Amino acid sequence: MPRKRRKREFDSNVNLTNMIDVVFTLLIIFMITAPMLTQGVQVNLPNANAANLEIDQSVIEVSITRENEIFIDRNPVPLNRFEAEFRAVFQNRFDTPIFVSADREVPYGFFVRVISEIQNAGGVRLGFLTEPLEIE
Repeated sequence: MPRKRRKREFDSNVNLTNMIDVVFTLLIIFMITAPMLTQGVQVNLPNANAANLEIDQSVIEVSITRENEIFIDRNPVPLNRFEAEFRAVFQNRFDTPIFVSADREVPYGFFVRVISEIQNAGGVRLGFLTEPLEIE
């Protein structure tokens, strides 16, 4: 007696519950880790009563920390190499604004020396970042 072949039936339904669980898990992981990805140099800026700047183009950011560490676009640079490093970043970008942020405890002479080296490298469009003045 010949064997009868049974037809196999395939279930082509997709179980969406598992996929939704994975998507929500990835969303939660992204929401938790996204704020941790922001980078910057911590600087305690002085307060001033000045208007906010609206800039539509790229800028070069120079930061000076309380420990007199200098950063060009978040990259640490020693003072003795600052002018050369700044020239390398600034070359062919003469219309690019330069924003300088310095901790309020940075010695004035050190701050002026950094500004002088920026100007020696050809930087003339300088802006100084401050915190808004607190009105009591």
